[in-house]
Amino acid sequence: MANAAYDVLIIGAGPGGYVTAIRSAQLGLKTAIIEREHLGGICLNWGCIPTKALLRSAEIYHYMEHAGDYGLSADNIKFDPAAVVKRSRGVSGQLNGGVGFLLKKNKVDVIWGEAEITKPGEVVVSAPKKPPVEPKHPAPKGTKGEGTYQAKHIIIATGARPRVLPGLEPDRDAIWTYFEAMVPQTFPKSLLVVGSGAIGIEFASFYRTMGCEVTVVELLPQILPVEDHEIAEMARKRFEKAGIRILTEAKVTKADKGSGGVTATIETKGGKTETLKVDKVISAVGVVGNVEGIGLETLGVAMDRGTIVTDGLGRTNVAGIYAIGDVAGPPMLAHKAEHEGVICVEAIAGLDAHPMDKLKIPGCTYCHPQVASVGLTEKKAKEAGHEIKVGRFPFMGNGKAIALGEPDGMIKTIFDKKTGQLLGAHMIGAEVTELIQGYVVAMTLETTEEELMHTVFPHPTLSEMMHESVLDAYDRVIHV
Repeated sequence: MANAAYDVLIIGAGPGGYVTAIRSAQLGLKTAIIEREHLGGICLNWGCIPTKALLRSAEIYHYMEHAGDYGLSADNIKFDPAAVVKRSRGVSGQLNGGVGFLLKKNKVDVIWGEAEITKPGEVVVSAPKKPPVEPKHPAPKGTKGEGTYQAKHIIIATGARPRVLPGLEPDRDAIWTYFEAMVPQTFPKSLLVVGSGAIGIEFASFYRTMGCEVTVVELLPQILPVEDHEIAEMARKRFEKAGIRILTEAKVTKADKGSGGVTATIETKGGKTETLKVDKVISAVGVVGNVEGIGLETLGVAMDRGTIVTDGLGRTNVAGIYAIGDVAGPPMLAHKAEHEGVICVEAIAGLDAHPMDKLKIPGCTYCHPQVASVGLTEKKAKEAGHEIKVGRFPFMGNGKAIALGEPDGMIKTIFDKKTGQLLGAHMIGAEVTELIQGYVVAMTLETTEEELMHTVFPHPTLSEMMHESVLDAYDRVIHV
């Protein structure tokens, strides 16, 4: 069955794919998007959004337990695990429907099924296979299905999936990925989290707040490995104070599953070993691109460490084929995928698109306390040859933070000493995932320390600490 040709055909309806499709349609290009499981992809259905709903429940539960700190009284505090999960799934369901509405509004055709690029300009769509965790959502009304489709430009936005380590293969029972961790039948009393990146730390924080005994094992010397060392050390102290046990420079060498849970053998620094028995294990050791089964090998699309090689505008080495988002390599973040897709399709449309600058992509971890950053860490700035000036400001010096009952945290800024260029910003504490965007805008506008110092920040707000951190870098800090 042959179908009408498109200007742009996108494979994958995650945040990168559907945003790209909408922007493509806005530019007047005839656009279609192919999806095999659910609109919104992993982020909306199994990642960014539902985890934030879970963490919000945990945050409120935490504050209820500490009501006395605010002059309030709350007795017999408890939670309903099923209701917590139900709310999270409801949030995802609502947004899933919203994506379908947006695609329809922008006249983007939705094609339901598995896609394979048989040659440049042609995609064959077959019936979708069963998704890995739950029955697939029904195909949205008005979608197309199996057939052969032509397009001048094909954009691959197939995302990524959890990385599997030998000996820690997920079984959806004793050993979980983030899929199972989001929909537990019952909450475990003890938990081992393998990996301390954003996914691992968010789940460790969530389950610890809900009363679970949590141990985190990290192969590297530092938790949150991509973050500034000073911020990561502060985070570790806060997590340990909350009761999370953290083992760095350690690895799980064996995981024996039994009726009573999992007995893990952990090798720590110096070759010492210990055993730990837990109810469940979460494997959170990163993700790998979904590159299989879509025809890349036959087409000769260049790959690097399991992801597709692209230039700054999403173009692969094969004319007419593009890749964006997780499948195009790190950082594997939804907002990176969205912006990358917009750049890609604007270049296709002939606009003066600027290549992606990965140093200006913020990263956020929604644990308690929150962690956020953009740009170079202090170590990376020095390694790049910069002579730097560093500013720091503690939450304890901020009136709004104290009024909120959140006096623990810090904002750190890094500048080039010669030019005043803002090289990086790193934060830990309440609501820093919202604050970081101020520095992202500043870096995008190539703002210097002088302009930041002359900017008026509202009082009383947490954002004042952003100003004070800049002032501290130049020995002008006021409130410490």
